[in-house]
Amino acid sequence: MTDTLHPYRFIAAERSYFSGKVRPALRAKRVCFEEVLPTPAAMAEIKQRTGLHFIPIVVTPENETWQDTSDILDALDARIPAPALIPATPVQRVVSYLVELYADEFMLLPAMHYRWSTPEGKRDATDSFIAASGDRDAALELAKAMSGILPALGIGEATIPTIEAHFFDLLACLETVFADQSFLLGEQMSLADCALLGPLYAHLYLDYVPGRIVREHAPRTSHWIERMNHPQPDDFRDFRAGDELHPGLVALLALIGQDAAPVVLDTVRDFEKWADARDDDGYEPPRATGFHETHLRGVTMPRYTNAYTLWMLQRPLDAYRALDAASRGRVDDALADTGCDALLAYAPRHRLDKREYRLVCRRLLT
Repeated sequence: MTDTLHPYRFIAAERSYFSGKVRPALRAKRVCFEEVLPTPAAMAEIKQRTGLHFIPIVVTPENETWQDTSDILDALDARIPAPALIPATPVQRVVSYLVELYADEFMLLPAMHYRWSTPEGKRDATDSFIAASGDRDAALELAKAMSGILPALGIGEATIPTIEAHFFDLLACLETVFADQSFLLGEQMSLADCALLGPLYAHLYLDYVPGRIVREHAPRTSHWIERMNHPQPDDFRDFRAGDELHPGLVALLALIGQDAAPVVLDTVRDFEKWADARDDDGYEPPRATGFHETHLRGVTMPRYTNAYTLWMLQRPLDAYRALDAASRGRVDDALADTGCDALLAYAPRHRLDKREYRLVCRRLLT
């Protein structure tokens, strides 16, 4: 247990996508923390500490500021190694990062669709924002802004049926996994679980419309969501032996390879095309660099180009390329025919790093 006299501070919100990614890890590692609502004063503190307006952040007892959920979980795992979030074995390690990439970058589609595309979802989310803040006008303005970004994400009349079909296929894969084991990689929580909980809890379980779907069609997944939010680390045992993957997780990876990988790669390619046209180096790219066209199950999906997607793709790429040849071969065998091998085969021409919480882009030597 960490120092109870000087707890961590977690500035977050219950129905925040990325807050849901971090909270289970804090609890599983028995971190003494206080959760702070993102009030105007708290948001002003975030701006002062990071220069950004994003939740969540973690403030350590030493007054360090951890920002960005991937960096937060990395720092937490380094400071409190047990129970480990990142498996030591190559296949499960790389798969953890691939699921994180999928959860962070692709699962925004069903999460945002169900919350803001349906009248019931929009009304429910708006009411929850009013209740959380007590400021009706501010909540209505936020709801209007969030609804307005759906076209930029690629959510529209043509793509909604494919987004919903993907969501039902995801639940089917998860039900198969959780019929046999407690977590995605075995009997211990991992980065993959934390990342996937972000959208599945804050949006797709708590929200009115998808919450009914999850409870009706995915009872085992519903139980996993509750288990993740109330982890019992004394009951953790280990990841699956022999660096194995459950067949249901392999099916999930094939779903990722089929639907998410092309969207991720099209986004990254368009960002790199934009970056190729610049003649400088070491600059901060804008979050959005334009629009591009991708496809989801054969349906054309125009959407904005997010620079951050490359930063997220770098995480599984870095993990994969740090392996020796034999370990990479084991990963290749495990991911064969899933379509996820296309993500690991991608060779970026640019590298995104962080400088004072902001992305910095530099051109790689070829």
